[in-house]
Amino acid sequence: MSANLVLIDLLGAGALLLWGLRMVKTGVTRAFGSSLRHWIALGTTNRFKAFFAGLAATIAVQSSTATALITASFASRELMTTAMAQAIMLGANVGTALVTRLLALDLHWLSPVLILCGVATFMASDSSRPKAIGRAIIGLGLMLLSLQLIGAATEPMRASSALQSLLAALGAAPVIGLLVAAVLAFVASSSLAIVLLVASLAASSNMDAGLVVALVLGANLGGAVPPALATAGYGPLARRVTLGNLAVRGAGCLLALPLIGPIDGYLARAAALTGNFSVDVHLAFNILLALLFLPLVGLIARLAERLMPPQPIDRLGPRYLDDSSLDTPVVALSCAARETLRIGDVVEVMLVKSLEALRNNDAKLKNEIAKMDDEVDALQQAVKLYLSRLGHEGLDDEDARKATEIISYAINLEHIGDIIDKSLLDMIAKKIKYGLRFSREGMGEIEELHARTLENLRIAQSIFISRDIDLARKLVEVKVDVRHMERLSAERHLERLREGRIESIQSSTLHLDVLRDLKQINAHITSVAYPILDEAGALRESRLRGDGKAVVA
Repeated sequence: MSANLVLIDLLGAGALLLWGLRMVKTGVTRAFGSSLRHWIALGTTNRFKAFFAGLAATIAVQSSTATALITASFASRELMTTAMAQAIMLGANVGTALVTRLLALDLHWLSPVLILCGVATFMASDSSRPKAIGRAIIGLGLMLLSLQLIGAATEPMRASSALQSLLAALGAAPVIGLLVAAVLAFVASSSLAIVLLVASLAASSNMDAGLVVALVLGANLGGAVPPALATAGYGPLARRVTLGNLAVRGAGCLLALPLIGPIDGYLARAAALTGNFSVDVHLAFNILLALLFLPLVGLIARLAERLMPPQPIDRLGPRYLDDSSLDTPVVALSCAARETLRIGDVVEVMLVKSLEALRNNDAKLKNEIAKMDDEVDALQQAVKLYLSRLGHEGLDDEDARKATEIISYAINLEHIGDIIDKSLLDMIAKKIKYGLRFSREGMGEIEELHARTLENLRIAQSIFISRDIDLARKLVEVKVDVRHMERLSAERHLERLREGRIESIQSSTLHLDVLRDLKQINAHITSVAYPILDEAGALRESRLRGDGKAVVA
């Protein structure tokens, strides 16, 4: 067989291994992503629980990179400390080494069985979870198949004098071997794949035991680089996790590399006693790292906090839209819902401050509210773009419906912010500019309607998360009360005009416009209830009865 064909076979088998690894990772995260995050979150009470949480999660997804990104996203939202995140990563490193050890067993006979079962599972159901499970099973079967192909592709290398010369040269310069393996692991985004490749090469050649160790060290170092690059834009809290893990692996390599020469004889004897020396070195290295650095996670965290101090929170930027969750629709939808609740919280503050500014002619508050509307606009846009990136692939009907409801509620909140910013604030500016005053009764009516509006917004926030039908029905019924309050206040205002009340005459237009805006805000608030009532069959096609009164069936 020519060298070109051997290289093509080897590259193709390696690509199949990486693709199978990706299928396992995406399949498991889509099927059990929320559970994995729950396990990781539960494991943050102490370093030992965190270690085993990281180990278990990585065995499930077969990727320490995936665990690193999940952990970084938690740390960036301050859901876990830097110390606990480092403990999770030490567990993740051991977890991926255990997966490598299992895959190194002679299980090639399982490959067709897994592929067959995976395809059957994928095609037997239309729902997203069984399809994701089938995808993961297919991926595992492809990984085992790829290892068999890699073994067959490297078999002709036994007689290659060029390969033997190359290995001999690398054996004389273990630092170069480490760097070569690190680059390969970085390109492949997987230390697991490179360690298995090293195992196949070692089995088909007389590779020096010291070179095997150097290549395994390089694979571990290079495998920690992709998560660090992926979190480069996440902020210091997330970067502490991935850069800390990279630093731990780098320190381990610096400690281990100088020992290769002095203990080369012991390494050669150890290699002769085991059939998978590179895999065993990979596992031993990560276990030793855990034993060495697990007691020091507090120190590592303090050093990371000093080197990467927290930055002020970007008020206009999203806090909960986690890019690493996009592969898991149920988790991504939860992130989007939480960010939308934050939009509602900002709108609530805008409402509260708008009344204060209206009551006290406070121009400073007026400027603060205008800035808050910019925040609402930015967050609403971020939620829409985030959910658009989620797309519809892998979404079942329930998830697609929820995504639509989240976008709809976010848009209505943004409309409320615009009403406050572009209408209420203009009225406040006119009131300040012309020194206008509401009558005592008129201000009281505005405050009463404003209080009802604020209460309705808080109810809407609760409905958005709980989907409580009784609360939704109550909110729609309250909309009728708001309309009556607005009409009654307008009638009383006209009575005061007929009485010749100076304050009412001067502020007449402002008074009626404020009532109109509060009524319009309530209409946007109520919109959150209609999809829930419609799904429960509690709405008619028309919301009017024959007598012209609003109705909720």
